[in-house]
Amino acid sequence: MNTAADGGGPQPRQIRRWRKYLADEIAEARLYEQLADRKSGEVRQILLGLAAAERRHQAHWRELLGEHAENLPAPSVHRVMLGWFARLFGSVFVLALAQRAEGESPYTRDEDATRRMAADEEVHEEVVRALAVRGREKLSGGFRAAVFGANDGLVSNFALIMGMGGAGVGATVVLLTGIAGLIAGALSMAAGEFISVRSQRELLDSTRPTQATVRAAPDLDFDHNELVLVYRARGMSIEDAEHRALERMGLFDCDCRPERSHNPEQEVDEHRAVGSAWTAAGSSFGFFAVGALIPVLPYLFGAAGWWAVGLSTALVSIALLCTGATVGLLSGASPLKRAVRQLAIGIGAALITYLLGALLGVSVA
Repeated sequence: MNTAADGGGPQPRQIRRWRKYLADEIAEARLYEQLADRKSGEVRQILLGLAAAERRHQAHWRELLGEHAENLPAPSVHRVMLGWFARLFGSVFVLALAQRAEGESPYTRDEDATRRMAADEEVHEEVVRALAVRGREKLSGGFRAAVFGANDGLVSNFALIMGMGGAGVGATVVLLTGIAGLIAGALSMAAGEFISVRSQRELLDSTRPTQATVRAAPDLDFDHNELVLVYRARGMSIEDAEHRALERMGLFDCDCRPERSHNPEQEVDEHRAVGSAWTAAGSSFGFFAVGALIPVLPYLFGAAGWWAVGLSTALVSIALLCTGATVGLLSGASPLKRAVRQLAIGIGAALITYLLGALLGVSVA
């Protein structure tokens, strides 16, 4: 640890850094406790365990700071935002942001932090990542369709309107085109989502193992039974398949190994992960319509010409940044990068259709 040469105590810059660490650790512990208050069962215990680890880190910095551990500065802006989000929104978004915060811990580069603390932060990232994955799985289906439906509505209808505007048609024609694109696109998206989810559920039904093995097990020949073949076809090793076959036949006096036994609690409910076809269709229809309405709004309120184009572009740009950031949060990636990428794709598509519309308008004229 670097200390001042004159007194052997900590240097002022170290004290400032430690005080900032302590303030952030206090904010993180409070964040996990706030999230735990909204949970129950295993997830609650995990979050409380994370909070307890952050309090252990606090003790380290308090010991180093001594009398300087009072009247701490405000935590970093990121931690303040996380606490605010935890009070207002669901844990999925907060955990996605917390995952990034844990992954960017400075302890691995700071010799004043112990190796155990640095290791804790690395493990915390994986714990928060696993909790965030649970939340993302619960948001699959309808929420996924809503987010991507809104984005598709924004980009497709904005590009359509820009293409018509580039062709030089009047504001009334642009407005009618936008409304037609909204209705047609929303219906198309809803039908597509319904068929997609329903087909996926039917595929899962066709591949899910039946209870035929349970019904047939009592009548099978012990020495020559096809249960072993069934389980090997499902991907088990020959040892595990033989163990499961004996288990199904009720021969528990064998040299059984518990880790090979069937545990229904470990099975994943694929249907819950896929979601409801009607929910996905409804979410896709509604949010596509909302997204497609945004570029039309200036024309609805009587704007025309470049004024309408500018307003529509501004509104769509803000919406694209929001949907991109949301997708980034759900995927555990950088919200800023995803927002900028979404904006670039949307504006790029609109620019291309505008230029095509301008070329077509000139050729027709």
